[in-house]
Amino acid sequence: MDAKPKQCSARAASVSLSEFNFGPVIVALLVLFFTLLALLIFKRRRAARTDVLLAGVCDSGKTQVFSQLVYSEPRETYTSMKENVDRIGLNKTVFRLVDVPGHERVRQKFFDQYKKTARLLVFVVDSATLQKDIRDVADYLYTILADSSVSSTPVVVACNKQDLALAKGATAVKGLLEKELNLIRVTRTSQLQSVDNSNSGQVFLGKEGKDFGFSQLSQQVEFVECSAKDGNLKELEDLMKKLV
Repeated sequence: MDAKPKQCSARAASVSLSEFNFGPVIVALLVLFFTLLALLIFKRRRAARTDVLLAGVCDSGKTQVFSQLVYSEPRETYTSMKENVDRIGLNKTVFRLVDVPGHERVRQKFFDQYKKTARLLVFVVDSATLQKDIRDVADYLYTILADSSVSSTPVVVACNKQDLALAKGATAVKGLLEKELNLIRVTRTSQLQSVDNSNSGQVFLGKEGKDFGFSQLSQQVEFVECSAKDGNLKELEDLMKKLV
């Protein structure tokens, strides 16, 4: 009575390995390998990015933000043609804090110097004069966001000078910048189409055929209100700790 089950078992055991489909197993192993490889490369690149960049146009209060973050006090500032550099601790990790000059003649040079080591970008805006200076502010921000070297680097737009009566809130600042960036994108795209842009190092901002919105970007962009003059930077510091 037991002979037949034993014969069935023997037949099952004798199935040739050549009949087994290894295709799905190989595919799964390859996917796992390349996923782990991508994670390793990402971690190494992230580890190599140890700078927090402060950028913004002249008179945005950027250097006051730098002074408060480093020295916990405001210091006399003036338009500088070179960067300020110091150390800052975030989440028990020390980063190099770089205050990129805001003068239009040198800001691109210094941004290019530090962009490939940027772990986080803080773009400082004068919330009280933004409407008057919107073109210059948005044009500089567009240049930063469109740079492929920082396309995965998180960005904080710090809406500074909230101590002033005419300061606009973060929501209003975001709306003004989105409208102006949409106009600038049209101009920039037309310029790139008229020349060879294969080596421009710039990416198209947002989604084609749609009005520009920060939510369309590959990197995370957050807005926060602050006042460097009053030392009111807690929300900014908390956001910086979250994003680094």
